[in-house]
Amino acid sequence: MNKDLTRLLRPKAIAVIGGGTWCQQVIRQSERMGFTGQIWPVHPKAIEIAGHAVFSKLEDLPAVPDAVFVGINRHATIEAVRLLSDMGAGGAVCFASGFSEAVAEDDSGGDLQDQLIAAAGDMPILGPNCYGFINALDGALLWPDQHGAKPVEKGVAILTQSSNISINLTMQKRGLPIAYMVTCGNMAQTSQAEIASALIDDPRVTAVGLHVEGFKDVREWEELAAKAYRKRIPLIALKVGASEQAQAATVSHTASLAGSDAGAQALLDRLGISRLSALPEFLETLKLLHCYGPLPGGNIASISCSGGEASLIADMAVRTGLNFPRLTDDKKARLRDALGPMVALNNPLDYHTYIWRDEDAMAKAWSGMTGDDIDLTFSIVDYPTTDQTDWACATCAALKVRDETNARFAVAATLPELLPEDVAQDLMAGGVVPLMGLQEALSAARAAGQIAAPASHPVCLPGKAEATHTLTEGEAKQELARCGLRVPQNRTVRNPGEARAAAQELEAPFAVKGVGLAHKSEYAAIRLGVQVADVVDVANDIDTEEILIEEMITGTVAELLVGVVRDPAHGFVLTLGAGGVLTEVLRDTTSLLVPSTQEDIQAALGKLKIAPLLAGYRGQPAADMDAIINAIQAVQTYVTQNAETLCEVEINPLLCTPDKAVAVDALIRKA
Repeated sequence: MNKDLTRLLRPKAIAVIGGGTWCQQVIRQSERMGFTGQIWPVHPKAIEIAGHAVFSKLEDLPAVPDAVFVGINRHATIEAVRLLSDMGAGGAVCFASGFSEAVAEDDSGGDLQDQLIAAAGDMPILGPNCYGFINALDGALLWPDQHGAKPVEKGVAILTQSSNISINLTMQKRGLPIAYMVTCGNMAQTSQAEIASALIDDPRVTAVGLHVEGFKDVREWEELAAKAYRKRIPLIALKVGASEQAQAATVSHTASLAGSDAGAQALLDRLGISRLSALPEFLETLKLLHCYGPLPGGNIASISCSGGEASLIADMAVRTGLNFPRLTDDKKARLRDALGPMVALNNPLDYHTYIWRDEDAMAKAWSGMTGDDIDLTFSIVDYPTTDQTDWACATCAALKVRDETNARFAVAATLPELLPEDVAQDLMAGGVVPLMGLQEALSAARAAGQIAAPASHPVCLPGKAEATHTLTEGEAKQELARCGLRVPQNRTVRNPGEARAAAQELEAPFAVKGVGLAHKSEYAAIRLGVQVADVVDVANDIDTEEILIEEMITGTVAELLVGVVRDPAHGFVLTLGAGGVLTEVLRDTTSLLVPSTQEDIQAALGKLKIAPLLAGYRGQPAADMDAIINAIQAVQTYVTQNAETLCEVEINPLLCTPDKAVAVDALIRKA
């Protein structure tokens, strides 16, 4: 990520090429935001546009522009970009559509996009098919439509791959200061990760929100995450457009279980970027991060003057990962002093309305719900849409809490419309975060507490060779055993004589399996507990060209699935879950990216519903976790050694006993 986007995003001289309504809007919107730099319209015939004298061609400009809005047709755009690049312009927004996004309707679009990239050379461009950007810090806009942005001194940056979503986000009435709104368009040349990297170089940016349809270059995202973490600028993402690439392989259980979105989620987790699923919670999270940055954890406290609200937030927080710590003796003493003997002290706390209108008493009670063991305190307050006079005490009390304790403190409304924008702005000015909507507030707290340091080791990127070969079970086990995976003693046989010999060499009882079938149980091609005398008859009954005979494993505590699927967009997706014949019924899985550390693997296993079995459930012996992790590491070793050709690998099941972890079935597809 070497592009210098500073001149483009923080321009002092703007040129606008074209004379249509869109171009006039760019000029007017810049003036309305108070842009104090130069604005130069360029048009071959017009004399005046939006009150500004027009230059007939780029060569006539008095100086080289820092940022240029190119609002002309796609063919003319290419030549204009070439001239700007030759002039040394700071960058351009390419508004025209009809490039790669239109290939389905016009097969020339891809060629035109290639020509545009070549014309730009080293000059950065946004788009094509792009609305441009709003810089509300400096009042600089290359934006051809209406917007709701206001000048700010500091704030969050938002990057979207949808111009329409970006317009809507600027219209928010939530008190969120938006410093930059940038649309990426086709990202023909400049990627979202590159733009975000440039934005976090501005010290006035407090957090970055990314609306992501797809990850163009994993290495760029790794670099962005590392840089943002160094600069202490939190990143969050609203990831949409789930890729179907991870479902290209459909032979294994892993492919269906991992799904199309597992790779994206695993990549975001690895980058330390919290993910949101809806625009309201996306905005509320940015607001929380703007005020306080990432939360240390998920310990929250809630205080409200209604038992219904206390119960509501308690129920809504279930399965969010957020916790309500019990009140300490110190908190109870402070609360009792503020509230008297009539209030039952709990977290969440219903403090009734005895002290309403008494700002000092309210602040004293609310302060009692803060402390070093609480990462964020909520005071639930719903301001009426009629007369709010009697609610001014709540605003003052919240500001007093923040001023006196410096605690992370939020005023949260149960419904978004019950916290007015002017109140939100007053709270923000005093360091209190106003959260609109209780569900959104909890989502914001969860997301802000999940932001983490990115992984220090890069993702293993897959090759592109088509997978045309599926190894037999015996071959797959041999390959994995060379990387350290433990497998049962086995023999592959082709006739009754070889079957008898194998039965004499191995230790009964046996598992006898048909070779060449992906899901053997569906074809009754796997028989367990077979004794020496029955091996030949069982093999004949299965009746595949080759038969695998192997020693059975006893003392199993749990069965695991360990699978890896090549996902061209994100790397190799490592899926861990409940294994065996009920794998797809239980759907108890979690996904990582290869390579993952021992600590990552152990944490992932701990998230599974069958984790209690691995730990020793109700007095039963525990599985050997070291052996399980070593088995998973062996699979990762095989993946990294065969990254150029591998499509998928699966162990199902990995039998976990108190002293070993053994792969009793294996599948590998590769080029």
